[in-house]
Parts: sequence; C-alpha cells; structure tokens
Amino acid sequence: MRVSLFVDGANYYYMQRDKLKWTIDAQKLLEWAKSKGELVDAFYYIGRSSPSDVREQKYLDMLAYSGYSIVTKEIKEIVQEDGSITRKANLDIEIVLDMFNTIENYDMAILVSGDGDFERALQLLRARGKKFIVLSTAGFIASELRMVAGMHFIDVNTLRDQLERVTT
Repeated sequence: MRVSLFVDGANYYYMQRDKLKWTIDAQKLLEWAKSKGELVDAFYYIGRSSPSDVREQKYLDMLAYSGYSIVTKEIKEIVQEDGSITRKANLDIEIVLDMFNTIENYDMAILVSGDGDFERALQLLRARGKKFIVLSTAGFIASELRMVAGMHFIDVNTLRDQLERVTT
C-alpha cells in the first residue's frame, strides 16, 4: 500500500500545545506512517513569518532533511475592529490541492489535522476509492471531521509511546 502523509502544521502545533501537553517527534511520525505501507510523500504545511525567525528555520530545515516536503505561505496580519492583530496563514486549500494533484501516487492518505474544513475532501477521497486515516485527538478534532473519519480516526494519544519526542 502506497501512503502519503499530509501534516497541517498549525493544527499539529496547537494540538500538541493546547491538548496533548506532550510533543510529537516529526521523525517518529514519519516512521509510524511508513509502518502503514510504502511512504511515497510526506508534506508539512506551515505559515512563515517574514523574515523567518532562526528557530522556525532550524525546525523547517530539520523537517526537510527528515524527508518532509515543506509547503509554506507567508503569515498575514489582520487588524481586527478592536485594534487587535490576528496572524493567519490558512493552508487548507494547498493541502486539498496536493491531496488531489498527487492522488494517483498513493492508496492511503494520512491527514494530521482536526480541522473540519477537510470533511468534504475526505468524502471525495473515499468516493475515489482511497483509504485514509485522520490523526488528531479527542476534544481537538472537529465533529464533522470525526463523523466522516469513523473508524479511520486514530487518537494520537493512543500512539504516545511510539510518537513522543524524548528529550535527553
């Protein structure tokens, strides 16, 4: 089985920070994906500051050298009515485009995200005969994504022993 991994970087980050309270090792995630079949692609989508900060660049370099293809979009700053600033770089459309532009290359897509915006994309993958896994966690995955995933949802907490980054 040919497998492609699609990591929604912002969702991945906030899931770890706000819900898991432990850190996923990106290299271990690649190894876990390889256990599902022949890993043919691994994409990591993330907004980038301009100019890039040094820590961010080191992390992206590590991902690239580990085997991820990095897809970035510049973070936009949006001034709200109250004067506060929201920083945003939505890459959902890039993820879906890559899922469908590379659809002939894989049999199973692994999506690391809890974003409900992917509901329709997964419905269409299923209609095209593709298998998929949604990797997220309870309380962080949108109900519409959880509903379409069904038995194809894996709570990342059940994989902690395989995915947690160990600091020495």
